[in-house]
Amino acid sequence: MKRIISPLVASLLVLGIVACSKQGPDSTAASAGDQASGSAANGAMTVGLSISTLNNPFFVSLKKGAEDEAKKEGITLITVDAQNDPAKQQASVEDLIQKKVSVILINPTDSSAVANVVKEATGKGIKVVSLDRSVNGADVSSHIASDNTAGGKMAADFMLLKLGGKGNVVELQGIPGSSAARERGAGFDTAIAAGNGVKVVTKQPADFDRAKGLSVMENVIQGNKDIQGVFAQNDEMALGAVKAIQAAGLKNVIVVGFDATDDAVAAVKAGNMAATVQQQPELIGQYGVQTAKKLVDGQPVDKFIPVPLNLYKP
Repeated sequence: MKRIISPLVASLLVLGIVACSKQGPDSTAASAGDQASGSAANGAMTVGLSISTLNNPFFVSLKKGAEDEAKKEGITLITVDAQNDPAKQQASVEDLIQKKVSVILINPTDSSAVANVVKEATGKGIKVVSLDRSVNGADVSSHIASDNTAGGKMAADFMLLKLGGKGNVVELQGIPGSSAARERGAGFDTAIAAGNGVKVVTKQPADFDRAKGLSVMENVIQGNKDIQGVFAQNDEMALGAVKAIQAAGLKNVIVVGFDATDDAVAAVKAGNMAATVQQQPELIGQYGVQTAKKLVDGQPVDKFIPVPLNLYKP
């Protein structure tokens, strides 16, 4: 019996070795080396994209720009939505780290709150690039954004011109702690302060959200209807403010937004908004993927990559 079994076992062992030797580069299973370098099972480079919220047309456009560029370059893109929740963003970025992506493109919900998870990623050899909003308290390989301070000044200069140097202005602020809110506000406030006669009567956060922009503006109007201008730090809040102004029957209120989303551009064309600072979110996403590829290829990248701004007006 032993003499019969031994040759049988030996034959099975030989067949197993042959089968393993045939499993070469065409195997569908990713090797440990591939996973460590952020490669997908098909050998494509994998990039993580963490978005603050996809409940905002601006960031939907940013995501599209990144997706289109990734498809063009044969890059696998994994997108996660923080839904404007810093804790959710941290958890989803940690998940990207566990997936061992090569690069993480991050659009922070809160610029300071993401610092620890960014440090965690870079500590494990994963490059990080910030999009639209910067990271406070942690180093990134590159920051890709419009000049938000210049955009705030652009909005203020336009409003000063339209108001003729006098009037009361309301400022609707974005998410407290986000670099976009801080920088846009700084640019606007400095320029308005230099234009004697125009006064910012109140600044209130509405979290870059249309519904909150509506409710905050309604509350402002209940307390003071002597308003000639509104600067909203993004278009979603501006559109909410427009609805509140129309419901209150206020006339000739200059509303300026920021982002030039499709809805805002339509509102400017209809005469409901006076202007919006035009960013190019798809270009931010495109630049992000291009920068990620350069980092993986070992090419140098600029610490800050600016995206041009324009003022969209009639």
